[in-house]
Amino acid sequence: MSEKMFPKAGGTRRGFLKTTTLLAGGALALPRFSIGQTGQSPNNKLNIAFIGVGGQGRGNLTQMARENVVAICDVDPGAIAETQKKFPKARAFSDYRVMLDTMGNQIDAVGVATPDNTHFVTSMAAADMGKHLFVQKPLVHNIYELRTLCQKTRENKLVTQMGNQGRAFDGMRLIKEWFDAGVLGNVREVIAWTNRPDKGYGFRPGERFELPKGQPVPAGMDWDKWIGPSPMTPFSEDLHPAFWRGWWNYGCGGLGDIGCHTIDIPYWALQLGHPSKIEVKLTGKPNPVYTPSGSVVTYHFPERNGLPPVKVEWHEGPGAPKIARDFEAAQAAALAKTGNADKAKTYVDGICLVGDKQTLFSPGMRPNSPRLFDEDVWQEFRRNRPPETLPRVKGGNIQEWIRAVKGEGPTPGSHFDYAEGLTELIILGALAIRTGKDIEWDSEKMRITNQRSLNKYIKPKVRKGWREYYRA
Repeated sequence: MSEKMFPKAGGTRRGFLKTTTLLAGGALALPRFSIGQTGQSPNNKLNIAFIGVGGQGRGNLTQMARENVVAICDVDPGAIAETQKKFPKARAFSDYRVMLDTMGNQIDAVGVATPDNTHFVTSMAAADMGKHLFVQKPLVHNIYELRTLCQKTRENKLVTQMGNQGRAFDGMRLIKEWFDAGVLGNVREVIAWTNRPDKGYGFRPGERFELPKGQPVPAGMDWDKWIGPSPMTPFSEDLHPAFWRGWWNYGCGGLGDIGCHTIDIPYWALQLGHPSKIEVKLTGKPNPVYTPSGSVVTYHFPERNGLPPVKVEWHEGPGAPKIARDFEAAQAAALAKTGNADKAKTYVDGICLVGDKQTLFSPGMRPNSPRLFDEDVWQEFRRNRPPETLPRVKGGNIQEWIRAVKGEGPTPGSHFDYAEGLTELIILGALAIRTGKDIEWDSEKMRITNQRSLNKYIKPKVRKGWREYYRA
């Protein structure tokens, strides 16, 4: 890939001075604590700053509470006030750039849990200063941002983690171990589903073909910074705080929400790599503004590393694929025989890996409790499972990242070099849903080859004042 496509980001005088100072001080050696000082901070704790501390971000930050939380940042003063109840010593900011300017030499690592459209600008500013990164899923909002951020973190040798926590679960390792042991045989078909965006947290049902009407901006809120590089839209409770995912300018739809968890299962276990083609079917017409309910995205992956070609189907609500209903019916019949028909379940999220020996079913959006599809086979298999061959993660994905930053553990499972490929799948599938068009993808050249008009989405235009990291 041409280096011209990804010029060195952060070309402002501010960024140059900071980067030069860090390099001169040897700040990129690992592990490092309290950048600008020598050795480790007292009690071997990281100094952490977090950007986006409402909802998911506050939950993530709580899992980092044993470290030194030195700064928090959010454009919503309500989110700041709530978070300060738990972290009263952390300095509060409404602008991440001011936070990094003011406290850069006191910060070792940065967490990001803003809406998708501002993941890139916040993460790049921190990466440019040599800060280790934890970023919520999906990693960024478009392919250009993805390649640029991942290149920067490689250049600066940062310890990174994307927040798809299922990658650290035991269930993920069980699935990989069972597949590698030949339990499933050759897998040529994967079927995954979610009830979103038709239902579920973060989405409101119904079609929307126009941006929401404006409402008064809450007192103290910096709405311009919430919008970031995306097109300006007036404040609306249909966007903030909980419903931004469905709007294409700010989120990545159901795939960006749940697909980062569910499709991660075959991405790792089957070594999927890059798709050659992505097909889409919509129950309604394409919606360039808001993600529609009722879509099926089919990814086609060629033969790789001795594994056969495979297609991965992703179903978004309201309907679920036939294989999900078949499993529910089989379980209901088995429960009825034991007098427990009332315990029958409906699986609104899940995934099946269809092998020529056995089919694996993992219920829910994350790999919490994988099993074999056939009940009789499953009961026998449980008594004689393959041995565990993969190391387990203690304490979840955030503690995995913290240990790696400190040099106490291995590279995190969802480090950006890994998450880059998974995020690429998610963004491309979301683009297929947005436009209603099939996509043939040349990953090396970063081009859509069959629908050239769609390449404008690979690196969309950004607002004036936010172009520092979007140079051509």
